[in-house]
Amino acid sequence: MEKKLSCILVIDDDEPTNFISTMLIEEAECTHHLEIADSGMKALNYLKKATEEVGSKGDFIPPDLVFLDINMPRMNGWEFLTEFRKISNGHALKPVIIMLTTSLNPDDKQRAENIPEIADFENKPLTKEMIERIIRKYFKAA
Repeated sequence: MEKKLSCILVIDDDEPTNFISTMLIEEAECTHHLEIADSGMKALNYLKKATEEVGSKGDFIPPDLVFLDINMPRMNGWEFLTEFRKISNGHALKPVIIMLTTSLNPDDKQRAENIPEIADFENKPLTKEMIERIIRKYFKAA
C-alpha cells in the first residue's frame, strides 16, 4: 500500500476475530501502528491517552481508522460511541469509524446510517480487499 495510516484501532471482544484482523491489516501494510482493544472501555482509555499525547512522541497514537464491533459485553458499540463523543469533543480526534459486525438486523444498519461518527457499516469478516477499499475511499490512497 502506497500511503500508510498512522494508526488503526480495532475494537472487538472476540479473540479469534482480533487475530484474523491483525493478520489481514499487517498483510495489507496499511498502517504504522495497529492497536487492538478487546472492550469498549479499553478503547476509550486508549483514545483518552492518545488525545492527551497529541503532538508528543508517546505510545498512544490517535487512530485514523477505527473498526468497531456492535455486540460486545459490558459496553456495546452504541454505548462506546456515546462515550467517544464525550472525549472527542474539543479534540482533533476525528477517526473514520467503520462499524464491523455480524449483525443481520437491518435496524442496526439504519441506526448506524443516522450516527454522524459512523462512516460505514460492513459485515464481518474483515478482508484485505475491504481494508484496501476503505482506505482508498476515505484516505485517497492508491
